Amino acid sequence: MFLNIFQFLKRKRGSQATPPKLNEQDQQTLIREFEKKFNLHFNDPQLIITALKHRSYLNITNEDRIYSNERLEFLGDAVLDLVVTHYLYEKFPKRTEGELSKIKSILVSKPVLADIANQMSLGTFVLINWGEEKTGGRKRQSILGDAMEALIGAIYLDQGLEAARAFIQEHLLKNFQKIIKRGLYKNYKSILLEFAQSKGWEMPLYKVVREEGPDHAKEFIIEVYVDNRKLGEGRGSSKKMAEQQAARQAVKKLKLSKEKKI
Repeated sequence: MFLNIFQFLKRKRGSQATPPKLNEQDQQTLIREFEKKFNLHFNDPQLIITALKHRSYLNITNEDRIYSNERLEFLGDAVLDLVVTHYLYEKFPKRTEGELSKIKSILVSKPVLADIANQMSLGTFVLINWGEEKTGGRKRQSILGDAMEALIGAIYLDQGLEAARAFIQEHLLKNFQKIIKRGLYKNYKSILLEFAQSKGWEMPLYKVVREEGPDHAKEFIIEVYVDNRKLGEGRGSSKKMAEQQAARQAVKKLKLSKEKKI
């Protein structure tokens, strides 16, 4: 497999300043390589293209935002939530709703999905524009996590729930114990919130300090205040990611990193 779709096309067409718009033959090449790489076969191969199309790529194709992978991401998020919830419900019959919710929140989180997508080399297939290409978009957590959800949505639309379940089982659930044990995936916002509640304090307050960068590569800087004290600051390509980073700083300052395990 070529390093990524645009590098492949660059070799084929010669030097170009920006990632090109895929023609019909290019799309067929991408679909063929994608199905071979992940041992998938789509009845409607165009769903693969849609699942891989980040909104930044629409600057190249001049398409409306509705043609990005965001709608499939929305669907895939719901399918993932259902499959993981069902799996945990049956696997842990003696766990409470709160305990199951904690485990699920980790398994369906963007860091976990992005890590799996990275291990799968999903980023080599993602369709992005030159700005994202230059700034490492193929490794960006938000882009990879969204592409993973979009792919799940595409599989569901093309082949149904059982096929989507099999994909989620293969790439996520069979390794869920290892995923849970990795502190990288702790929900620091939940840890911080529970601590504040135990002290009788108000909920942690997250403030967007500023936003940096262009729309296709925006970064949010967020501060978190606990009991009227600033305890952390975080950066991320989404507000949720920045809030998690800020909460992580706060948790370390409050020495809560050894919070009880899930």
